[in-house]
Amino acid sequence: MLRPSSEKPNLRIPLQYQTHGVDLSHHNGDIDWEKVSSHNQHHTAVKFCFLKATEGTDLIDKRFEANWKGLKDNEIKRGAYHFFRPETDPKLQALNYILTVKPEKGDFVPVLDWEVLGRGASKRNIVRNVSLWLDIIEKHYGVKPIIYTNRYIYDTYVKEYFQEHPLWISQYNVPEPAGFDLDKVYFWQYSTIGQVPGIESNVDFNVFLKDDFDFERITFRQ
Repeated sequence: MLRPSSEKPNLRIPLQYQTHGVDLSHHNGDIDWEKVSSHNQHHTAVKFCFLKATEGTDLIDKRFEANWKGLKDNEIKRGAYHFFRPETDPKLQALNYILTVKPEKGDFVPVLDWEVLGRGASKRNIVRNVSLWLDIIEKHYGVKPIIYTNRYIYDTYVKEYFQEHPLWISQYNVPEPAGFDLDKVYFWQYSTIGQVPGIESNVDFNVFLKDDFDFERITFRQ
């Protein structure tokens, strides 16, 4: 069951979509995955979750391993994202992710979380570094990564240089996502202040915009 935070009782859950999920990091604390998986009020069960795995060249989320296992044990579809630092070595960032994330059949493909631009980085260098991370990850795992991003980075970079990648976008306080090529958008993060039984802190709410069979396009098949 997804529900609005008590601080924001007017948060509207887009019930026109059938597949609901969350994304988490260590900031969300200890998770009771059994409780998370057992609620289904108003047909908004948590069916998928993206976890922060890594950041930059050497940070590993301290709760990733436990949460990764908890998702599998409770049959919640799972994916792992890397928080990208455009000003640091993309090869080392890719290696950090590769050494940490060991996906299995049915897991979502890798996700590049791209929401900052870095201090003093030129547009040319940012595009080069993002491209290099994506290329290394695609060659290693044999799948095209998802890009998570916001409207500004989408308008400035993604739609010109990375239009071939599936997208997970953040956009709040709107009834439907707008301003993106929705053919490429698979996930929409529509709130950061929701609540789910089993998670004590506020949590990011997401929906899957496609039909369930489209999961196969963005998951590991073997």
